[in-house]
Amino acid sequence: MLKVISLLKRKEGMSLEEFRRWALEEHPELGKKLPGIRHYRMSVVLEDNPDLPYDAVSEFWFDDNEARVAAFATPEGKAAAEDAAAHCSSRVHLLTEEKVLIP
Repeated sequence: MLKVISLLKRKEGMSLEEFRRWALEEHPELGKKLPGIRHYRMSVVLEDNPDLPYDAVSEFWFDDNEARVAAFATPEGKAAAEDAAAHCSSRVHLLTEEKVLIP
């Protein structure tokens, strides 16, 4: 199974409270609609620290890379990507395969 880890930095001028609301309440409504998504998690920092390079980590699981590419090619995928671009100044996507070491 493919896991996509996205490191997210909020847009300049956006408060942590605003970013938290977007990341945990608004954006997930789009992410949940991605076809073929198996799991979805979002983690946002607890304290505002401008020295941190990222403010949140998003995790998506798909059966494979083909499913990921297909999901983001849909209108739902494009809407989710556009929404993330509108709220983040930086996004880094890591395509990984998760191995559970302590269940």
